[in-house]
Amino acid sequence: MNALTEVQVLDAEERLRLAMMASDVAALNVLLADDLLFTNHLGHLLSKHADLAAHEQRLLAITDLRASERHVRISGNVAVVSVRMQLTGSYHDVETHGDFRFTRVWAQDGAGALQVVAAHSGVVA
Repeated sequence: MNALTEVQVLDAEERLRLAMMASDVAALNVLLADDLLFTNHLGHLLSKHADLAAHEQRLLAITDLRASERHVRISGNVAVVSVRMQLTGSYHDVETHGDFRFTRVWAQDGAGALQVVAAHSGVVA
């Protein structure tokens, strides 16, 4: 397996961003680890299944998602990304527009594919 590069991580981040905006459940299924731990901005712990279900059932709709202040740290086959994002969309038909910070842990599997194994989001005050 080749060493993980920042280019690979940023490519995975962009594929994730596009999949989130399109509610592309097939792409999200590939990008999110089966045992994903996601803590949302309300402090709720969500699983991969719950995240995919929200997209599949159209409970979550993201219409705009713009990244800034991206930081990538790589250690072996793991990368930690911190990114500030402007998010516009809705959740359970409640409109939202906000400034969020996401921290994601990407891990490379035995075949070299990257998946999010842990994530956390918070509102930027």
